Amino acid sequence: MQYILNLVRNRNFVLVLAVVVGLVFGDFAGHIKAYTIYVLAIVMTFSMTNIRSSSFYPPKSLLKPMMTGILLNYIVYAIVMIGLAYLIIDDKELFYGFVVIATTPPGVAIIPFSYILKGDVEYSIKGVLGAFLCTVFITPFAVGWITGNNGIQSFDLFMLMVKTIVIPLLISRVLLMPMPFKVVDKVRGKVVDWGFALLIFIAVGLNRKVFFSEPAMLLKIGFVLFLTHFVLGLAYEKLCSLLRRNKVKAMSENLLLTVKSSGFAVVTAITLFGQKAAIPTAGLAIFVLLYLLFLSFRMEHKEKKRRDN
Repeated sequence: MQYILNLVRNRNFVLVLAVVVGLVFGDFAGHIKAYTIYVLAIVMTFSMTNIRSSSFYPPKSLLKPMMTGILLNYIVYAIVMIGLAYLIIDDKELFYGFVVIATTPPGVAIIPFSYILKGDVEYSIKGVLGAFLCTVFITPFAVGWITGNNGIQSFDLFMLMVKTIVIPLLISRVLLMPMPFKVVDKVRGKVVDWGFALLIFIAVGLNRKVFFSEPAMLLKIGFVLFLTHFVLGLAYEKLCSLLRRNKVKAMSENLLLTVKSSGFAVVTAITLFGQKAAIPTAGLAIFVLLYLLFLSFRMEHKEKKRRDN
């Protein structure tokens, strides 16, 4: 029984389970599709309690990490992903899914993984914060410009950002007050993990027939995601090593570059472009998870090797 409880509490197991359940019982996803924005808003609210209000002060200290987060998350990553998708993906709706991913804010998982992977946690918090705040303005502009608006109203896009970024950020400040935080701190991990899992289940479930019937298309999607996460992340790491960058900050920057909010991407893709556009976003969750696991296992291997020597 304890073993089962440990599995249910394990974030990696929960996300993998969401993909499997989506493939098997995906027909139920259509019944809860209408609630995706509300699920995301709850997940984002609890996730943002990881960002302490003290991180906003002093404002001067925010500038460099915020600009770094914006540069890596919205410019470098976006150019690489959209460029690869343009060359490899020949389906318009799938391409729009990659555009959504490219303009999606960084995942809040960057903060705990900065600690796990011995990065600069404070630097990561400020980088994530900067990218989140800019999402409200960057995403509507970028998605509208790249897709030619495609029937999407800029104001509707802006309001989606307000509902899923601004309002959750404001509510999270209230939840950080001593009384509610006692409860929030106990349930935050479960709410975030299972909330994201529900969104991944919806994205996979809505497209389960595609997953079984079009393997070539899935290979193309996987190839783009592999290059944009593993190859880009390791290339940036190598560049930092050649430039003799501080390893602690370089790890945080690597995460800011490669870790996107899959839940946000799922909801935005479904809301704006329909369920097929959500297929790349479901793959995003898998590849972000695999990349974080790769970095974690690699660090453990290096530490074990160091101890043995």
